[in-house]
Amino acid sequence: MTKQADFKRRVRARMAKTGESYAAARRHLLGEPDGPDLDWMAEALHVSNGDATDLPGTGLARRLIYWRDVLHEGPVPAVGSAELRRIRAAFLIGAGADDRREGEQMFAERDRILEANREGEYVLWFEADLYDQLQVIQVLSRLAELGVPAGRITLICIGEHPEIARFGGLGELRPDQLRELPATKACKRLTPAALDLATRAWAALRAPEPSRLGTIAATRSTDLRFLGEAFDRLSRKYPSTRDGLSLTERRILAAVADGAPDAGTAFTRLWRRETRPYLGDTFCFDMIRRLTEAPDPLLRADATDDGHVDRLTRLRLTATGARVLAGEADHVALNGVDRWIGGVHLHGRHVRWRWDEGTEAVTTTT
Repeated sequence: MTKQADFKRRVRARMAKTGESYAAARRHLLGEPDGPDLDWMAEALHVSNGDATDLPGTGLARRLIYWRDVLHEGPVPAVGSAELRRIRAAFLIGAGADDRREGEQMFAERDRILEANREGEYVLWFEADLYDQLQVIQVLSRLAELGVPAGRITLICIGEHPEIARFGGLGELRPDQLRELPATKACKRLTPAALDLATRAWAALRAPEPSRLGTIAATRSTDLRFLGEAFDRLSRKYPSTRDGLSLTERRILAAVADGAPDAGTAFTRLWRRETRPYLGDTFCFDMIRRLTEAPDPLLRADATDDGHVDRLTRLRLTATGARVLAGEADHVALNGVDRWIGGVHLHGRHVRWRWDEGTEAVTTTT
């Protein structure tokens, strides 16, 4: 540990002297080469989770598409590509999450470009959180369907960065820091086994029942190293056997019970409790709205004409909310549920599948 700390101090000292990134300074001190020849990347099709990441600034990505979909929210059933595009576009529009007003056209163009490059190379830039990992398996499953060999797919995926204490995403990195990533262990040429795992995970997500989620959550892959963790987090979206709350709902109630005065503060506290934050404020505020509009509300909010919840909406826990949070009442039994998790539609006051806190697995209820 002492030697490692001393080496890190030397790296920091070189960074201060030369202005290099952490990775570059580390390589120079270790006497490693400057990195691989990246000219081929300029000809590849690059796929990323969103335009907050300045991939064009790296000089590596001349052709780039963004995979804009919140697959951990709303229906993702096992239907054909065209039908799935229609379903996802309709969901995003209905949820007020289609901020670019691109709808189904965005998905069709994205899929067309992905397929048109089937004879070329692909470079995927993603992160470790649930939002990104579901996008990764969708992309890889589609490439497998197109017959693209695994060796022509490069995945760059990180869950941390040495220069950022609490890493939030690729969008936090400067172009020079992004350009360093292909020379690190975060960059992988994929294997056929990785494509097979992604295909199985995509099928597990879209299945009408959740029996295969646990198998994917237990999987450990050197290529898709964050996938198991992401599926574990996905499974915790199911209502708990303890109180009928998903993990996110429980954390919202706990934040309010602990003094969060408004929805913005509750969201911030929720975000900080996530090992890898993935939920945006739009869907968090919609979840809060549902908790306030339930037949037996768990939260009270400032009255608005349209029931809209935003960062400034004042919140307080109801007596029922306190009982549910204490495990003395069940949210689903009281209020019912109408929620999609991938291909599973949870509906009504008696749902078949729950998250079991004791076994830490999705279980079938009677």
